[in-house]
Amino acid sequence: MSSSLEFTIAADPPLRLDKALARDAPEAASLSRSRLARLLADGHITVNGVLATDPKARIAEGAQIIVALPDAEESHILPEDIPLNVIYEDDNLIVINKPAGMVVHPAPGSPSGTLVNALLHHCGDSLSGVGGAKRPGVVHRIDKDTSGLLVVAKTDRAHHGLAAQFEAHTVERVYSAIVYGVPDANDPRLRGIKGTSFEPGNILKLTTQLARHKTDRQRQAVLFHGGRHAITRARIVQSYGTPPVLALIDCWLETGRTHQIRVHMAHAGHGLIGDPTYGGKRKLNAKALSSQAISDVQAFPRQALHAKTLGFRHPVTGDDMQFQADLPDDMQQLLRTISAVI
Repeated sequence: MSSSLEFTIAADPPLRLDKALARDAPEAASLSRSRLARLLADGHITVNGVLATDPKARIAEGAQIIVALPDAEESHILPEDIPLNVIYEDDNLIVINKPAGMVVHPAPGSPSGTLVNALLHHCGDSLSGVGGAKRPGVVHRIDKDTSGLLVVAKTDRAHHGLAAQFEAHTVERVYSAIVYGVPDANDPRLRGIKGTSFEPGNILKLTTQLARHKTDRQRQAVLFHGGRHAITRARIVQSYGTPPVLALIDCWLETGRTHQIRVHMAHAGHGLIGDPTYGGKRKLNAKALSSQAISDVQAFPRQALHAKTLGFRHPVTGDDMQFQADLPDDMQQLLRTISAVI
């Protein structure tokens, strides 16, 4: 055992031991409910000097708690020497500009070559342990073929602090996307789509529920009853074509659901270029763009989506932090092509 934590149960404790532990464990210890539950089940907690393992046990005010904290276990995930574009790093967290094509976390079908594999190698012994294991604390993800910014915790304290901000929707996340059509408030079609509205400044707001598709488990679907609440806002940065047939937009998330931007923009009729799941390939007006531009749009190999801005409060120092990542080369090249005069 590398260390121990001692504290006293405060007045009017919950009836159950596990709930009292979660309420009264010092915040600085950064012990989540699930971590405390595991420590209790594994016999690492004593109450008034007696080993406790029953989460439903009664507990009284003034009870003396000792939590034995084991050394962090080595992760079962193997470190791999994969280059990373590190934007920022300190003892508590690391911000990465993830390339398109990299999976964030190992999963069936992607057991290696992931961001977590790379972080285990890069961070080495600087990982003090998250949830009892020497592993990076992934608090949010972006899709394999989406590029851009991610923050990952290196300590339990940072992990809990960041997770709380994502849960409270206080993290700033802005994405760049290249979409079919131009999502403009003057388009009467958009006004007739359920869940869409416009805010001042020609900002498109999409408000729906999202849930797994009933028949295709790899997809998300827009709902208006059930599912999880989701809000996306989008603003035109530049339109392309004569007449305009494509647009570069900024999207920012009030919530952060799986595939949220991709699903919402497709629902609005402005699917992302290159999105194999929601965007599809559309016939473009041959008079609006050059033949090369049309060819490059049709051949773009991934969803044209990039997490360009990430802002949050540092979970340890309390400093406000914001990071920017330029568009990757493939999206920049596509914009140059579709900007070309016919």
